[in-house]
Amino acid sequence: MEEIKATPTESMSMEHWENELEESLVGTELRRGELREGTVLALKDGGLVVDIGSKRDGFVPREDLENVEGKTFNVGDTINVIVTKFRDSDGNVELSVSQAMLQEDWIKAEKLKESEAVYEAKVLNANRGGLTVEFGHLRGFIPMSQLIGFSKIHQPAERHRRLRAMVGQSILLKVIEVNRRRRRLILSQRAAAKEWRAARREQLLEDLQPGQVRRGRISQITDFGIFVNLGGLDGLVHISELSWGRIEDPREVYREGQRIKVRVLSVDQDRQRIALSIKALSPDPWEIAPQKYHEGKLVEGKVTQVVDFGIFVELEPGVEGLLHNSELGDVEQRNELQPGSRVLVKVIRVESDRRRIGLSVRQVRRNEVGRMGSRQSCRGSS
Repeated sequence: MEEIKATPTESMSMEHWENELEESLVGTELRRGELREGTVLALKDGGLVVDIGSKRDGFVPREDLENVEGKTFNVGDTINVIVTKFRDSDGNVELSVSQAMLQEDWIKAEKLKESEAVYEAKVLNANRGGLTVEFGHLRGFIPMSQLIGFSKIHQPAERHRRLRAMVGQSILLKVIEVNRRRRRLILSQRAAAKEWRAARREQLLEDLQPGQVRRGRISQITDFGIFVNLGGLDGLVHISELSWGRIEDPREVYREGQRIKVRVLSVDQDRQRIALSIKALSPDPWEIAPQKYHEGKLVEGKVTQVVDFGIFVELEPGVEGLLHNSELGDVEQRNELQPGSRVLVKVIRVESDRRRIGLSVRQVRRNEVGRMGSRQSCRGSS
């Protein structure tokens, strides 16, 4: 009797018919590759029996469970599974837990990319092109171009050394590409750092309140003041807020990178501007100046500025008095007194409400000069 063989087309049709028959037996609501939530009904040596809401129970083979490390299962647990076959050798729907976990990680990656959220991952390996990191049961790749601090390293050996040194570290990352079909998961440390800085600035603006004292690092020095980085955002200390005394050039007092304390004066969230002060950390010298510098007191001060109508003399940082031309001894004395010169003056007027002190050299008597000099000599020899 002649043997009848099925043609390839007939074999494919038969296989398609069998698949459709199997699908009808378990319910048309199931699809291969479908992600389902199920309940563990029983634990067997061969695997797990799982209720997936179909006409037949599902079964997860032990071989599949061996691909899931560090996870235990108990009767009653709710688990996610992938439908892999409609009928196994026992007539059950075959399921996969390991594939479901991979599917969940892909979904998580897609959500992270959509939300542009930053997350932390551990570096597993390094190669010449970049780093491999852990992403659940998947592996993500960070190209070297997406790593911070590598753009200026031109020696391949040094780049590779730096990459190897990062293995085992946990770093902040952002998902920039997800392609399930090609199994591509690309991550970026650069994008994560940019996102983190933006979030840090926003949080800092919300947290800052006038009157707060903060520590920061000087990021820039200009003619009109200094910029202080408070941990994500710069604030300005205007030159008038550097000291109660007179500062002509901030560079003579401060240096970039220096850590300092500042007090917050104001926060403009819309314009992202922060006004800071250093002098506000110390008491206003004018609070006690009227008691210290009463009328008739002799004081030695330092000339700070020479103007047409007189000379400004600093009695202490933050407290200046005016030595009017009419209160100078003579014209020659005016020419002698230049910024930085020391001069003995007498307080002749105090206007605390206007923060003004009037000074005089003309009204300093000779015997007072002698007594002042004697007291200074005693202080110097003590």
